[in-house]
Amino acid sequence: MPKSKNIVLIIIAFFSIYVIWGSTYLLNKIAVSELPPFMLASIRFISAGVLIFMIAKIIGYKLSITKKQFANTAVAGFLFLTFGNGVIVWALRFVDSGFAALEISAQPLVVLLLMRFFDGKKIKLMSVIGVILGVIGIYLLVSQKQVISQEGTMLGIIMIFACMLSWGYGSLFVAKADLPSNYFVNTGYQMITGGIMLFIASLTFGEHWTFPTEWSQPVQLSMLLLIVFGGIVAFTSFNYLLKTVSPEKVATSTYVNPIIALTLGWYFLNEQITLQSVIAAIVLLTGVYFINTKKKLVIYSRFRK
Repeated sequence: MPKSKNIVLIIIAFFSIYVIWGSTYLLNKIAVSELPPFMLASIRFISAGVLIFMIAKIIGYKLSITKKQFANTAVAGFLFLTFGNGVIVWALRFVDSGFAALEISAQPLVVLLLMRFFDGKKIKLMSVIGVILGVIGIYLLVSQKQVISQEGTMLGIIMIFACMLSWGYGSLFVAKADLPSNYFVNTGYQMITGGIMLFIASLTFGEHWTFPTEWSQPVQLSMLLLIVFGGIVAFTSFNYLLKTVSPEKVATSTYVNPIIALTLGWYFLNEQITLQSVIAAIVLLTGVYFINTKKKLVIYSRFRK
């Protein structure tokens, strides 16, 4: 593939995980107001996976993969979708959509620490500063009295952090695992396997299933957008980027996601944006910048000279 075409695809893929994923917090929040969380996520991903396979067949892509590749897509499907996404949807019953996105903006911090723990990657000085700022930002975010005083909020915060660990480890796993070479097919298998595991979780927790005809119009529209754009388009882009650029760069979607989510949550759901949340966002995103920047501290550079 020509280099120029690669660059265009990378730009489109980053736009998808930046903007489209930023809007999924609002869409999930709307849908989970009526639907059980694991049922919601199961329908979303199984539907998206089936559509992906249908499109792949029409285009002429081969769906056959090895047993090892299938096992790896199932592991990725669990880390990203069954646990990583399903539990976030569950947590959205207790926290605002913008708040959840803001907490998840610390994802690059988690990826960096996991790369240090599992791969032995050295943490540079700028990244150390980023980690410190990230910890401060998270503390500012979760220490707000109006947040922690609400019933179930702390549990939601803790579970979202657990999802961040799942997504972080999943990013490292996918970057090295033997997966289907076609990103579209790879996404389809992850969607199907992750969705089936969510279906099992839904039945295990005794969730009550309903037909789409019983849902309100906003929930129907939210689910459609989640399946087509949040599922097929954005997740395919995500898998493409994990094999094309480094995991840290993919994790930078958290720069934009919380801004989109906070704005949409405030506009459509009247979610409150506190001054402390704004300060926490600035500190967190500054930390993310330090983690991902290739620049050196000016003082440090001069000292080295």
